[in-house]
Amino acid sequence: MAPPPLASREAVREQRFNDVWTHELNDAFADIARYYDRANEIAALGLWSTFLRRFMQTVDIKPQQKVLDVCAGTNAIGIALLKREPTLDVHAMDRSAEMQTVGAQNAAALGFQIKSTIGDVHTLPFPDNHFDIVTLQFASRHLRVREVFTEILRVLKPGGHFHHSDMLRPRNPIVKNLYYAYLKTCLNFTSLIVGSSPAATKFKQYFIDALDLFYTAEELSIVLRELGFIEVTVDTVFHGMIGFHRAVKPASKG
Repeated sequence: MAPPPLASREAVREQRFNDVWTHELNDAFADIARYYDRANEIAALGLWSTFLRRFMQTVDIKPQQKVLDVCAGTNAIGIALLKREPTLDVHAMDRSAEMQTVGAQNAAALGFQIKSTIGDVHTLPFPDNHFDIVTLQFASRHLRVREVFTEILRVLKPGGHFHHSDMLRPRNPIVKNLYYAYLKTCLNFTSLIVGSSPAATKFKQYFIDALDLFYTAEELSIVLRELGFIEVTVDTVFHGMIGFHRAVKPASKG
């Protein structure tokens, strides 16, 4: 089934998934936190670290810059950036205290400090024009995208860069159907291997449904431009299954 038109996509997504986003998803991630990184590596057939490196290749950083990682999870992005440039001032925000607890442990084990904020990323508790770089990886399918991207635009400094990566809905219907079939199989296998709790296991169909109502790489580029970002570019892998977007806040904004 074709997704709704781009103009109404967010309204349809919210109507379909708001209860899950608001009341249920946090419990699932609280359970997933302790094995999140291992589960992703299994589900991605050992390519999870490769996807992270590919995403990091899109991010240009300079010493002393202030960085915000939105939906930071276990701090994989912040840690990867600090390995490249230890002078960065890295902030992480996530709604899951459990995920950020694991993330803080991961960072501390390497001698890094990442400043953590727990809360709803739809309302970022930071001043306007505050960050040089904002990143967001593998979370937008669970968010009201336009709200979060608008907040990211607000907190970026003029000329600041937004880097986004996520699983996307392939444009080609044959690729899409093969992708969904693989995901269903791999989610079942991964939950068995890592011993997912019922709170996490019941979301397997949700993950497919959320992806099916999400955006293609081209559609997400349009959304970014509509919200006011410029210099929007995207690289994709596996025929559009995963996309790496890069966008800039105009110097005249804010």
